[in-house]
Amino acid sequence: MNIFKRIAGHLYFFAGMILFVATMLIAILPAGIALLFPEPRRARIIHPTYKIWMSLFLPLVGCPVRRKGKHHFKKGENYVVVVNHSSLVDIPVSTPWIPGPNKTLAKVEMARIPLFGVIYRAGSILVDRKAEASRKQSFTRMQETLKQGIHLCLYPEGTRNKTEAPLQPFYDGAFIAAIRAQKPIVPAVIFGTREILPNKPKLWARPKAIRYHFLEPVPTQGLSMSDRHELKEKVYHIMESYIIQHS
Repeated sequence: MNIFKRIAGHLYFFAGMILFVATMLIAILPAGIALLFPEPRRARIIHPTYKIWMSLFLPLVGCPVRRKGKHHFKKGENYVVVVNHSSLVDIPVSTPWIPGPNKTLAKVEMARIPLFGVIYRAGSILVDRKAEASRKQSFTRMQETLKQGIHLCLYPEGTRNKTEAPLQPFYDGAFIAAIRAQKPIVPAVIFGTREILPNKPKLWARPKAIRYHFLEPVPTQGLSMSDRHELKEKVYHIMESYIIQHS
């Protein structure tokens, strides 16, 4: 990378962070109000707030989101949406652009960040991954969320994919949650975020359009826990093939 491109990328990164914080003020008050209400009303307040915020911020930094496959979400139904994860930019994209209120599983540490933590708590099921009791409670809350008619948005890879492979191996959690609730799984693929905010160089970014594609739902009706590995592999191969074909 030449020196001019590196400097431009660093300047763009810091300008983007300033805009992120400035536009975040749009979401602070509604998020604080949302926390006063129980679910599912909380999710119905915060989801449109997220969407308004990101509809302003992402185009301002030259990263508009282009969705495909919204028709897979049927009115009156809710889903477990599983999304690939290759960049921190996935987080402000995945939840706001799902059609309808949804909750995501999130690290409890992020909720301690001043101001941003309010927004984070309002839209998330918090989990301390180091505490077994917290992990168990998160499964209970995921089931409650699905019973309330709210979508779940989960990253089955567990962490960002920093490899050259299309996907990392999936964990079982999303598939256990879907089978227990007998809810369909919507595989979803985000393209472009790795290029916007790569792992290296640090504090460097570039503008790029983001593609967010929702694929055909995978049913779980009639499946039991013994089917979770087969279901996981099926969804993995659907997403892997799609990424390879459309990258």
